[in-house]
Amino acid sequence: MTLDVETPPRPELSTGVAADEYDDAEVQGDEYRRAELSEALDAGAWEDAFDQWAAETALDADQWAIVTDLDLLSEFDFFWDSFAGRVGYHAPGLPEDWREREIHPDIDSWGTVSGINAGLTEFGQVVCEVLAEDYIDWEPEEVDADDLPDF
Repeated sequence: MTLDVETPPRPELSTGVAADEYDDAEVQGDEYRRAELSEALDAGAWEDAFDQWAAETALDADQWAIVTDLDLLSEFDFFWDSFAGRVGYHAPGLPEDWREREIHPDIDSWGTVSGINAGLTEFGQVVCEVLAEDYIDWEPEEVDADDLPDF
């Protein structure tokens, strides 16, 4: 399915948040390089990733309207995981208590909620892949063997 919408503005990356504070991200490094990632997003990575994702997403126009109404894209964060040598991300999502909170009148089922959450997670992954494949060429930091855990 194709989502035929305009590319939304990219999020401001959360420079005040340590990436390991996110529940949905495992980060071992501490050099997040958000300024450089912002430049890459502005240089075309955001639009390239959005176009690629929109061409294949299962989100429909009604679900996309919920995403934009709630400004969920502004909650994305992308960061460099210097230890793992990869781009990581935090994807926004609708809360589990969506029904009690009545956060949007058009959210009517768990299917809608899970579809939106899955779509946003997939979009975050596409952005990371586009950044890594086409826009950045960074190496993981050197790790001293003494710093590795014993197994």
